[in-house]
Amino acid sequence: MVFILQHDILIVGGGLAGMRAALEASKYADTAIVSKTHPLRCHSVAAEGGIAAALGNTVQDSWEDHMYDTVKGSDFLADQDAVEILVKEAPAAIYEFEHWGVLFSRLDDGRLAQRFFGGYAKPRVCFASDKTGHAMVHELYAQIMKRMTKVYEEWYVLDLIIEDNMCKGIVAWDIPNGKLEVIRAKAVLLATGAYGRVYNTTSNDYASTGDGLALALHYGLPLEDMEFVQFHPTGLYSLGLLVTEAVRGEGGYLINGKGERFMKKYAPEKMELAPRDITSRAIETEIKQGRGINEQPYVYLDLRHLGEAKIMEKLPFVREMCRKQMGIDVVKQPIPVRPTVHYSMGGVATTNEGEVITSELKPFSGLYAAGECACVSVHGANRLGANSLLECVVFGKRAGAAMGNYAKATSFAEIKGDWFPKAEECMRALFSGNGKEKMITVRTEMQNAMTEHCGIFREEKSLKTGITKIKKLQQRYTNIILEDTSRTFNTHLVEVLELGSMLTYAEAILVSALNRKESRGAHARTDYLKRDDKNWLKHTLVYKKNNELAIGYRPVVITRIKPEERKY
Repeated sequence: MVFILQHDILIVGGGLAGMRAALEASKYADTAIVSKTHPLRCHSVAAEGGIAAALGNTVQDSWEDHMYDTVKGSDFLADQDAVEILVKEAPAAIYEFEHWGVLFSRLDDGRLAQRFFGGYAKPRVCFASDKTGHAMVHELYAQIMKRMTKVYEEWYVLDLIIEDNMCKGIVAWDIPNGKLEVIRAKAVLLATGAYGRVYNTTSNDYASTGDGLALALHYGLPLEDMEFVQFHPTGLYSLGLLVTEAVRGEGGYLINGKGERFMKKYAPEKMELAPRDITSRAIETEIKQGRGINEQPYVYLDLRHLGEAKIMEKLPFVREMCRKQMGIDVVKQPIPVRPTVHYSMGGVATTNEGEVITSELKPFSGLYAAGECACVSVHGANRLGANSLLECVVFGKRAGAAMGNYAKATSFAEIKGDWFPKAEECMRALFSGNGKEKMITVRTEMQNAMTEHCGIFREEKSLKTGITKIKKLQQRYTNIILEDTSRTFNTHLVEVLELGSMLTYAEAILVSALNRKESRGAHARTDYLKRDDKNWLKHTLVYKKNNELAIGYRPVVITRIKPEERKY
């Protein structure tokens, strides 16, 4: 097989985790990024509120306290060895970005400012106003350019080259030029981000279609804890756009239709700063019981009492977004909000070094994952705000170093199969097909099914109905029609390919949710109301076996903190 392109290390995904991995890997070996969007358009730029670390700049703090809050926030499903790595390496990670040039907000004495976020006992969230992800991504991209790392931007990865139980490269579609490419590599990292677009209302951008999850699942590699889908409490009503947790961190109130700060019923100590799973369920309960604003399906997020000066200093983007999207001036009017799909606690199962593992819990040669598409399990059943950017940079760096060492010790493996002709035939069939199903119809039905049957509250009958619907949609997808058959910059083609990915793992989310017969973190079963540590203090693994989904388990790593009742 003739290769035009070859790199020691390939990073699939140009977001925060992917770029941080690439930056580290490039110290060891020739590294390239393959991204379906330009890196500066990655979803990481949408992270507004901040990044957590126990710097202790306003009150005394420690990594042990950060670890306890994270493990408790996870409803005790996070792996504590991984959490310890996360919180111990957090301060150095933040100072690294500061030294690269991120303009974090500061205290009067020049130290980094820190704010409260839900689930934390102390203010430990560093921030750049309310545009933290944007600031971090731009500085990281500058470091990528400084190292002259090759970026294949706007390329869609169609397949992994898997032979002899190892990953040897990728097959990709060059979107602007409309042609297939094969890239050989010693090691490949999946850093493709979230899967929120499998639902009909989400804070995720249009590119968050979980492509890396489908690639792993296709080869029988397990996805871990897919039942745990985080709903952010404050999505802009009807649009799903994120109203950052920083609003509540700075003192915003949640108000129901009776004018009550209703969180006192659900989390009397933490109030609006309870973890996201608890706050989302509280809002949804208020709405379902008829206490939405004017009995409509939303509540108010009120920050009028903060005053214009504080809003403009700490939350300028929130004011700008609400004005543009809703015609609301948050200085004078409350914001209508409702929970929206926000984050994927689950993902491709990995070790603490980012190595993808098999269903037998053994590392798979040459394949790694990091960021939101991975599950090293620092978030367990529920992520605390500001730990996601931290996970990306800490475990992105670790995966990059692990890949670098692997590439230095490994030679390029021979690729035996006819991967290019095989992919060419698949694309030819798609372009020349005469199917009857339209992408937009199938995608809308999928998103509605996931929202209806696997939302904030779940129960057995509904989950089974959802699985049946998704299986039927998978069949209909085989009869999909490509309505735009142009070769160059065919965005409709990309949407069709993304839909195939989403239908692949949508079933995995539902099956995992049906299997877990308890309520824990973001997974709330109305037919199993309590957490059940005796039977369910374990990670779910879902993988393909004989072309059907199978369930396995992985133990939770408990080192310092014993599970206890979770109260706020």
